[in-house]
Amino acid sequence: MPASTIQRTARPRRSRTRSRNINGRPALVISTLKPHQYDLRPACASLICPDCKTWVSITGIQAKKHKLVPHDTGRAGKDLAVRCQGSNRLVTVDVTFEKWQERLQDGGAETASRRPTTVLPKAFSHRTDQTLRARAERTPAGRVADWNAVLGRVGDVDAARKRMPAGDAPLDGPSVPMTTLHPQRPAC
Repeated sequence: MPASTIQRTARPRRSRTRSRNINGRPALVISTLKPHQYDLRPACASLICPDCKTWVSITGIQAKKHKLVPHDTGRAGKDLAVRCQGSNRLVTVDVTFEKWQERLQDGGAETASRRPTTVLPKAFSHRTDQTLRARAERTPAGRVADWNAVLGRVGDVDAARKRMPAGDAPLDGPSVPMTTLHPQRPAC
């Protein structure tokens, strides 16, 4: 009889199983894992399987015996169906939900303190620092007085810009208009 050429793929994982099979390996103790490697919420109690490194549900979280759901090493429907050696392994839950949550929050705070979150400003030169400090100390009345002090010089610069340079006009080009042109549209 010829062998089947169809490759079996991993089955979707069931969250709850009624299998009485128990893995012969020693029970997995939750307190030996890091707090981010397991989840003790009653709705989705799960942990990272030490063998295949995937998240696996823990059955019977409210019962006396807890164990890992039978699972395959690959992704469901994509990879080959290879049963993980950690399937049906007993789990010893020796950490309370409150203690786990506290350890998880402490670890998050500790990790956040190691990450650089503040942006350090670029160092100023001595002159820039003096300018910024002087600008911060100025009042609105002081700013108006400063503007009035330079207003005469600003007017002189504007008048100099409006003057035409001395010299002959270009011979081969059109003359430059001295007034602003406002073209009119022809009446239709």
